[in-house]
Amino acid sequence: MPEPDATAFSADAILPSPAATARLAERMATRLAPGDTLLLDGPIGAGKTHFARALIQHLQSRHGRAEDVPSPTYTLVQIYEAGALEIWHCDLYRLGHPDELAELGLEEAYERALCLIEWPDRLGAAVPPDALRLTFAPVADRPEARRIAVSSPVCWAWVETLLHD
Repeated sequence: MPEPDATAFSADAILPSPAATARLAERMATRLAPGDTLLLDGPIGAGKTHFARALIQHLQSRHGRAEDVPSPTYTLVQIYEAGALEIWHCDLYRLGHPDELAELGLEEAYERALCLIEWPDRLGAAVPPDALRLTFAPVADRPEARRIAVSSPVCWAWVETLLHD
């Protein structure tokens, strides 16, 4: 969980390659805990699933597991385990209406699992108040690079350190 602080947080960086995106995901993975939610935003092909896959695989590898991590576009939710940590990887692109969220059980997952949510705009008002939003965007004239903007209404100050390592 982030520090209980009323200070809004934002930071941004350029990730020069898919490998740099994966390294950021791996470094973030070590700081995340049950109850944390990452909102992965950006257009199709911006790197949301790549980031989520790297984060999940890193957490699993620390517990001797190695699972394929497909995009949950058609299943909406894939649930993984990494030791005692439950990880929910959600792709809400195909969600028709925020009312359908109740069927997924996300509100319960917010409390007990690490949640990675692609297409968070589909959540409507059901966005956890302390979620960390990561917005990925392509960088003009640099096809491998991505701009990442990170923001939250609460303080996740350790993230800025990771962005600029």
